[in-house]
Amino acid sequence: MTGSLKGKTLFITGASRGIGKAIGLRAAKDGANIIVVAKTQVQHPKLPGTIYTAAEEMEKVGGQALAVAGDIRFEDQVEKAVQQGIQKFGGIDILVNNASAIHLTDTPSTPLKRFDLMFAVNVRGTFLCSQHCYPYLKKSKNPHILNLAPPLTMKKEWFSQHLAYTMSKFGMSECVLGMHEEFKEDGIAVNALWPKTTIATSAVTHVLGSELSKHSRKPQIVADAAYWILTQESKSCTGNFFIDENVLREQGITDFIPYSVDPKESLQLDLFVL
Repeated sequence: MTGSLKGKTLFITGASRGIGKAIGLRAAKDGANIIVVAKTQVQHPKLPGTIYTAAEEMEKVGGQALAVAGDIRFEDQVEKAVQQGIQKFGGIDILVNNASAIHLTDTPSTPLKRFDLMFAVNVRGTFLCSQHCYPYLKKSKNPHILNLAPPLTMKKEWFSQHLAYTMSKFGMSECVLGMHEEFKEDGIAVNALWPKTTIATSAVTHVLGSELSKHSRKPQIVADAAYWILTQESKSCTGNFFIDENVLREQGITDFIPYSVDPKESLQLDLFVL
């Protein structure tokens, strides 16, 4: 892959573990600066990793990292995280809206507090972080916003199975649709990235069960695809709904076995993959 993120500053939400952390580690290998934004300051009993351990790992591979405790549902905490990042690194070149809440239930089985959580994190949080990073992104030479969100579709099966979650994730996708056009004059790329298969993150395993992880890929595949997107020229690579495997295939990668948690097991397609 061409391009480099050396010296670039990334603001990554939900970066204490999983896909967000993997994207941060991949960028850190180039010598990037990572603003690690997440709520986890103390180790969760069932989910490994904190903002501090993630930041430490990123620095070990060659980057600089700033651990910022923040809940993206709240504007004052987002604003504080952005300002801490600016004070430390002097700017923001890339925003990765990775933080997400998931609750896969039908309409009668969805508690309103879960509905509110998904919309607060997935839609409002994405919008809020984009809004507060925007003044600094437009000063960057090659600014990017990347949302971990699915391709937009009107296929009824995705709505009928888990309506609240689907609407919240498509809200992130709609931010891509709108912001890429809105920010085009500023040269800010806005894209979406979604995995073709389920990804074995500790959070997903906790929600959907450990058996699924055997049929999943490692977060590294999403990180490698994100790396390619974020190293592209922002004015020409925007408004896309990328799928991780497709991105890597177009770069000539044909062997995906190393990304599998268990190469002997069949892979489970992720939600929203057509």
